[in-house]
Amino acid sequence: MSIVPDIFPVGDSAATISLGNRIDESLNGKIMAMQQWLSTHPFPGLLDCIPAYSSLTIIYDPIQVRPVAGHSSTIFEWVKQQLANAFGQTNVNRETGSTFHRVPVCYEGTYAPDLPALALEKQLDVSAVIDLHTSRTYRVFMIGFLPGFSYLGTIDERIAVGRKAQPVMVAPGSVGIAGIQTGIYPLASPGGWQIIGRTPLKLFDPYASSPVLFRTGDQVRFYPITPIEFEEY
Repeated sequence: MSIVPDIFPVGDSAATISLGNRIDESLNGKIMAMQQWLSTHPFPGLLDCIPAYSSLTIIYDPIQVRPVAGHSSTIFEWVKQQLANAFGQTNVNRETGSTFHRVPVCYEGTYAPDLPALALEKQLDVSAVIDLHTSRTYRVFMIGFLPGFSYLGTIDERIAVGRKAQPVMVAPGSVGIAGIQTGIYPLASPGGWQIIGRTPLKLFDPYASSPVLFRTGDQVRFYPITPIEFEEY
């Protein structure tokens, strides 16, 4: 991969390696490969790895790192070398173990408050917007913002739309669009994405053995359901 990574500290117990600032499946695959490599080659004091679209942040305990880093370099410089090693040792990850999810969505009425306006802005029928949104299999690029909030991409450019000027309250399960991303709100929350539907699936359950339904690298495909099917789900 012909990218020069940028590695920088985040406080005194975290560091980030960034491969750029764009939504790109190959960059995200590289990030996931690095996360997996570090999980199988952890250094003393490594506490957590947090992947994003094109960056990976690691959390570490500087007290545990100090003895292995020695006194010839700072703790960060030693950690930086570990991230550089992870970058050099990995290839783009194809995520053969990723999970495929079929997600039911109601694109009607109060479940899709912003769909008519989006269709009007894009000069499309509502049915055409739904067809375009359900025609692709999306990658889970990252989880964040809320517990279990999934950032999915990329959508058809014909339905790409900007965020709202002011956030509004959004219901759990709401499916939104922002730019070339689509995503699902797992909890009631203020949000600025354009809401075009809602799923009855529960994306976050703090009492489950696996609280978050999706994982980074998973594949998601939406399919439409009626309001009656939503309520009976």
